[in-house]
Parts: sequence; structure tokens; C-alpha cells
Amino acid sequence: MNCKSTEKKIPSFLQDELDGSKLEEFLEHVETCPECKEELSIQFLVAEGLERLEGGNNFNLQEELLMKIENAEHRISVHRMLWYVLVCLEATVAAAIIIALCVVFRM
Repeated sequence: MNCKSTEKKIPSFLQDELDGSKLEEFLEHVETCPECKEELSIQFLVAEGLERLEGGNNFNLQEELLMKIENAEHRISVHRMLWYVLVCLEATVAAAIIIALCVVFRM
């Protein structure tokens, strides 16, 4: 993913609209590109900061952005784990079918 496409996806990331491989590609780029990470921080601070200022609440937006990134990374991990479980289940079912066919045709 390049900087231009990453910057276009920042609003989608902030609204939790990125999933799967798009989310993973986005986070990988942001972690390795200081310019895009800074742009993410700026857009997050502007969007959330304005909302919070209107409410008059105290907040630590930098910490909240880090938590948002960590939550996204956790979602990626869960997605990967579920994918591996699905692949294992499919392999198990395929093996069971093959064994059943072998048993049936031996009789």
C-alpha cells in the first residue's frame, strides 16, 4: 500500500470500516511510514478533539489513538486465528470424507 491510498483510508479506519486484509495493509503501512502515522494522528486529533471540546470533557487523544490501533491489531489476530481454524476444519472434513469413501468401496 502506498501513502496516497493509505491517507484515503484514514477516515474509514477512524470509523472502524476497514476489515481483514485492508485493515492489515493499512496498519502495516502506518507502522512503517512516519508521514502517514502523523497524518493519522492529525486526522484523529481533529475529528475527536472537536467532538470532545464541544462536550467539555478531559481527554488524552494520543492514548486513545494508540488504543484504537491496538484494538485493530487484535481484530486482525482474531481474524487470522478464525481463518486457521476454518482451514483445519475443512481439512478434517476432507480427510473424513476420504476415509469414509475408502471404507465404503472396500466393502
